[in-house]
Amino acid sequence: MKSSVKYEKRLLKLIYLLCLLLFTNLALLPKEFDYKAMGIGVLLCGIIAYSHYVIRKFYPDGDKFLFVFASILAVVGVAVIYRLKPVDAMKQLVWVILGIIAYILIVVIMPDLKSFAKYKKIYLIGTLVLMPMGFVYGKLFHVETWGATNWVYIGPFSFQPSEFGKIALVLYLSSALMSYENKGRFKGDFKQLIQPALVAMYSMACMVLQTDLGSVLIFFGISVTMLYITTSKKKYVFACLGLSSVGAIAAYKMFRHVKERVAIWQDPWGYDVGGQIVQGLYAISSGGLFGSGLGRGLPEYIPVATSDFIFAAICEELGMIFAVGIMIIYFLMFYRGIRAAFVTNEKFSQIVAVGFSTMIACQTLVIIGGVFKVIPLTGITLPLISYGGSSMLTIFFALGILQKISEEA
Repeated sequence: MKSSVKYEKRLLKLIYLLCLLLFTNLALLPKEFDYKAMGIGVLLCGIIAYSHYVIRKFYPDGDKFLFVFASILAVVGVAVIYRLKPVDAMKQLVWVILGIIAYILIVVIMPDLKSFAKYKKIYLIGTLVLMPMGFVYGKLFHVETWGATNWVYIGPFSFQPSEFGKIALVLYLSSALMSYENKGRFKGDFKQLIQPALVAMYSMACMVLQTDLGSVLIFFGISVTMLYITTSKKKYVFACLGLSSVGAIAAYKMFRHVKERVAIWQDPWGYDVGGQIVQGLYAISSGGLFGSGLGRGLPEYIPVATSDFIFAAICEELGMIFAVGIMIIYFLMFYRGIRAAFVTNEKFSQIVAVGFSTMIACQTLVIIGGVFKVIPLTGITLPLISYGGSSMLTIFFALGILQKISEEA
């Protein structure tokens, strides 16, 4: 216990040092000292310090590192976005603050998580409504964002319903699968799994219609992982992989945008719209191991650098070693989330912890894989780093739930 607290305090000091170094660098970039950049750095340090104090003072039994890892990623995100587009960084700072507030409120106010297991119908309705919302809105008002219909605009505000739909889907699957019993017969098992399977397929179909292929991969990863953790049967995993292969081939044949994404992935140099992948690869290669230095690269040539391709901008200016460090932080965050599932005896809480941990891991792997051209590029955000309010709030909500689970255990 004392050892973990010691390491936690060391990490916090390193976060403050990293934050101040990044924003001091940003403040020194212009000819005149940028006091706004320095102010953001100091403000972030203060917010992280106070939030950590509240959590540790009044709720000392929970996970010691989830919030620390989230803070590192949020600091890097705000700093890199400020380097690219200061106006967006100010908005991102607001979303980080709101996310941290949500995180703390979940830990402080929310009652035992097991009491939420009975609201399966509410989670189901939320999933059924949120998943097609972007598609319906886009078709009604003829609105597309980067070729996808996954955004809803209300006056000056906009949000992605599928981001909140992920939360509803994880909670629904958790409440539906917690009552699963291994009856030893295929027919008996299949009856228990048919409704969750249909809801998961419905969610993925909605994302295909919205041309949000990244969310399809995330939802598939979440559903298969939660299914395997609940049933411990590999045959269901292989069945899902087989069905997904058939579905992927059918989508490739039926939808033009799927063919385009695959063609651009295979040969990004042969298509004008493949320029973002090409520029991202150039940026990564030019950065090398140690990067060109914050403010000394050319990330402005990378399209959508503050959201989809922010990892390429990080590689260019901060280097591949720094980027690998970020990936390690994501892995450790996933590990701490899965650890929360092992330390609790509540079935609902266990499945929720696995679902949210997998959600964060899949989202990270899908976007980094797309940036490095390992898989076809999909327009999703890098958790806690990319610019975007919907993603920031949902990730902090998921982390708050994981913190609550560890606290209860």
